Amino acid sequence: MIEGKWDNAWEPVVEAFTRNFTEMGEQGAALAIYRFGEPVVNIWAGVRDNQGAGVTGQPWQEDTCVNIFSVGKALVALCVLQLAERGSLVLDKPVADYWPEFAQENKGDITIRQVMCHRTGLSAFRGLLEYEDIFDWQKMVDEIAALKPWWEPGTAQGYSPFIYGWILGELIKRASGCASFDDYFQREVAQPLGIRCRFGVPPEQQVHLADTAPLKNPNGLVINSHGADSLALGKIMKADPRGVTNRAFGNPVSFMTATNSPAWRQAQIPAANGHTNAVALARIFGALANEGRLDDVELLSPAQRQLCSQELSAEDDRVLGLRLRFGHGFMLPQDRPDCRFGRGATAFGHPGSGGSLGFADPDYGLGFGYVTSRMGQSLLIDHRAIRLIDAAYQHVINA
Repeated sequence: MIEGKWDNAWEPVVEAFTRNFTEMGEQGAALAIYRFGEPVVNIWAGVRDNQGAGVTGQPWQEDTCVNIFSVGKALVALCVLQLAERGSLVLDKPVADYWPEFAQENKGDITIRQVMCHRTGLSAFRGLLEYEDIFDWQKMVDEIAALKPWWEPGTAQGYSPFIYGWILGELIKRASGCASFDDYFQREVAQPLGIRCRFGVPPEQQVHLADTAPLKNPNGLVINSHGADSLALGKIMKADPRGVTNRAFGNPVSFMTATNSPAWRQAQIPAANGHTNAVALARIFGALANEGRLDDVELLSPAQRQLCSQELSAEDDRVLGLRLRFGHGFMLPQDRPDCRFGRGATAFGHPGSGGSLGFADPDYGLGFGYVTSRMGQSLLIDHRAIRLIDAAYQHVINA
């Protein structure tokens, strides 16, 4: 049963959301949409634990939070752009100007802007890490400071699934004077917008989080909806077990196996372990789609907001094995269904592993937040989210 509120004109979006449960194996999810700074859709359904849809399942609530994985990269980028607007960070300055230890292994010329568009060669750790290492912030930043790039920085694009977040998170921490990255995020984004979104969830709050699990169809079979790109990625990883792609996602193995654990949820892993809900994402991206402002809160000035959709890099990615476009920490759309965040020319956003998605489309004033606990295998935008996006624009364009 779908719960929530929506304007009648958005009924096709609600119908598409319902079909994800009846046809695509969705078991717990939420969707929220803002248009021109106003909420138009806020719906949720299903259960938030791994007990299934039976009597033992805990119902999904409006404020249920779940791991959004790489959608968090966009939220990290927002914080960097805020600090750049205030002059606390300069995007074309080297990271080492703010973090001197980072200059090891000839990394002294890598700029903040290169980190934001994945052109550093710092996509994976070389030496094998221990399972617990990723839960220790200081351990990770020390490892990154000593890391040698996989190729000459600036010469190629290579998606950084995890390291991106620690680099920028450490810069945010140093430039703001906050005790942690999440402290800054709470002060400058979450609290002003009145949203629930944390990077590092206290133990006493973890009982309310949704568990993640593989997406299965109504017959109980794992849905294989990833397409040729994800298959190609798997071949790359098998062909070179010690290569950058394999180690980007699997070194250490806790990157892949620990995501429901208390240690993962409590740690700060900015590129991959933000926990939030659909309304929070819709409010953030709704502000960015609305000249950077929502209600009385200005996240970015209109001029600074334009950097979100400014293309910095567009080429075949050395890690993911397909062509991608990046702005300042945000993915930019391409003419393919699994990479079309919006229909406007200035749309930007970020998908998360398994299916969650947030994006802004300033041309149509649209802020979109979708979260799910059932992880599909699509490499970029999941088929469930594509269905929701198509339904939303069917209304927006025809209105």
